Amino acid sequence: QLQLVESGGGVVQPGGSLRLSCAASGFTLIGYAIAWFRQAPGKEREGVSCISRSGTRWNYADSVKGRFTIDRDNAKNTVYLQMDNLKPEDTAVYYCAAAQTTNWLVCDYDGMDSWGKGTLVTVSS
Repeated sequence: QLQLVESGGGVVQPGGSLRLSCAASGFTLIGYAIAWFRQAPGKEREGVSCISRSGTRWNYADSVKGRFTIDRDNAKNTVYLQMDNLKPEDTAVYYCAAAQTTNWLVCDYDGMDSWGKGTLVTVSS
């Protein structure tokens, strides 16, 4: 059974950092582009960042550019989202999702095949 599990969420003060992890079981992530999404209370889910199979192409939402960094370790079957200089508006449940693809050099936020259950990030003083 394909499964993604997020971890690393928590409560942090504005300006702080968190590192989210997305670990896969039941399949190898190397065949998938990976994306992080978030959903804040009362808002629609939005794509935050994605990374290609190769790990050499990525995309960031304008709201997180320069603050968030996505990375993957295919040997560990894990994708990470380093979040720095966090702001209260970053508060949300963060989800990772995987899209199977034959293209090593693209990623986007459509056509996800598997989703994790999410991890809560709260930025508050």
